[in-house]
Amino acid sequence: MGLVRREIMPGIWLNYLYSGKFKTSYMSLNLLTQLKRETASLNALIPSVLYRGTLRYPDMEKLNARMEELYGAVIVPLVRQLGEIQCIGFSASFPEESFLPPGADEFSSVVSLLSDILLHPATKGGLFLPQYVESEKEKLSQLLQSVINNKRGYALMRCREEMCCFEDYSAGRCGKAEDVDSIHYKKLTKQYRLLLETSPVEIFYCGRESEKRTVSVLRECLSAMPRTAIDYDIGTDIRLNSVEAEPRFCREEMELSQARLVLGWRLGESMELENRSRVIVFNAVFGGSVTSKLFLNLREKMGLCYDVSSAPDMRKGLLFVSAGISAENFDTAKELILAQLDAIRSGDVTGEELDAAKAICVADTLAISDSQNALDSFYLVRAVEGTDFSPEESAELLKEVTASDVIDAAKATECDMIFLLAPSDDTAEDDDPDSAGPAEDPDSEV
Repeated sequence: MGLVRREIMPGIWLNYLYSGKFKTSYMSLNLLTQLKRETASLNALIPSVLYRGTLRYPDMEKLNARMEELYGAVIVPLVRQLGEIQCIGFSASFPEESFLPPGADEFSSVVSLLSDILLHPATKGGLFLPQYVESEKEKLSQLLQSVINNKRGYALMRCREEMCCFEDYSAGRCGKAEDVDSIHYKKLTKQYRLLLETSPVEIFYCGRESEKRTVSVLRECLSAMPRTAIDYDIGTDIRLNSVEAEPRFCREEMELSQARLVLGWRLGESMELENRSRVIVFNAVFGGSVTSKLFLNLREKMGLCYDVSSAPDMRKGLLFVSAGISAENFDTAKELILAQLDAIRSGDVTGEELDAAKAICVADTLAISDSQNALDSFYLVRAVEGTDFSPEESAELLKEVTASDVIDAAKATECDMIFLLAPSDDTAEDDDPDSAGPAEDPDSEV
């Protein structure tokens, strides 16, 4: 059975996926809003404050005790970024009722608790509790400041900020640390109520519960949710071309022994296609796999990089290459990275390269069906994009990508930013070269 998508209440959509392969049910509830610098940190803070307690379970001790009563159900806050759409809410994972004692009403109880957390937070005089807000502000600020400790993730973040400095995308999933300090509990409460009233809501469910009962329970538990003028005018500004004729360059110095080089491209006309499979396979040929040109040539054959990889952001139409290099190899590494892309543009894509890249992409896509969390992320993206491909259908589309498609995707890209995180002249730090693992994204969901 495939995904069924339907509007169950004004502006509230259920993405229902029946599956009997898991012993747990999974549900996520996401409020969607436009990502903006002035509200990014406010919005990111809301799920954590809501998670501190409800009217019925006013602190985390009582809230955790209630989840233990529900056979170890787990509810966690979520903050995600899809291009220039910010998604905040919660996910819940809980045992299937068929594995519990007779009479257990796990599904209704968990959904009820989830709605309590969202709609009935612990408040005083209708306002968030100041002590909860201040505590979560400190945690969020520490999270944002800690990005600098991961040089790979930090360099990638800074490249995105500089490349998209005139776009809301640069605000990041959780905003900026400097914006957190000014958040006041009254202002946060006002923003929370605004989101409840105006945000489109995407709910994802994967499990064995019937669609009819899922809809019925959700409608009952969310009946108190205030809905006024729902703001459907949200989306991502996808720019097809680079900002300037030549790539912009930004250099930043820090105490470290290994430089980090990040190059950013606009994906161009590929983003005008409903089926963007060619970009996924192109990325795997270029630098997104262990069989890619960047990995095999720059790292394995030349030993020029400690690590090198590419990754697209399909929601925003960007592609980034991240490499750990010695600072003196900056010019050589940059030119060779660009040369590998030019090679693809000129038609240098062998049958072996294409087959290996497609096999990896297909395997990764099919593996989505083995994880409820991955299915959640996959279908949330599809809901935002307005497409309805399943993982299996997406895998079939990947199989159809040709060498010509990969070449066209390469030709469509335009380099927009070159960012270098370089060692300062007086550096004394023996920095970890981060070996060859995948870059940690500072804006990955929590």
